[in-house]
Amino acid sequence: MATLDDLRRTAETLPGSEERATTGGAAWFVRNKLYAWECHPWPSIPEEVRAIVAAELVVGVKVADPVDAMALKQMAPDVFLRTTTPWGEPKIAFRMAGIELDHLAELVTEAWRVQAPKYLRREFDER
Repeated sequence: MATLDDLRRTAETLPGSEERATTGGAAWFVRNKLYAWECHPWPSIPEEVRAIVAAELVVGVKVADPVDAMALKQMAPDVFLRTTTPWGEPKIAFRMAGIELDHLAELVTEAWRVQAPKYLRREFDER
């Protein structure tokens, strides 16, 4: 089972990544753009999704395209949740208990790529 510490370890390797405490929990930014966050059971979340978020650790990440989010949901509907809130699309939320560590690292890195400027992506790729 993946944890926020596992997410932190991946985020620490990404140039310009910064963790911040927010009202809803931990969140990760690159150049002030949100790319990953701990989900919180806000009243605006659909009730069935809010119940899951309240009961277990759920993380959201940015994705490049809504089609990517749809593919993830179809691939593992018990892990990937339908949208939590309407803001910030495209994004995907997932149950940390159902994510393998390598898949978590891939999701976080790709979310960072969506938000990172070209020079930081180039720096990361050159490592």
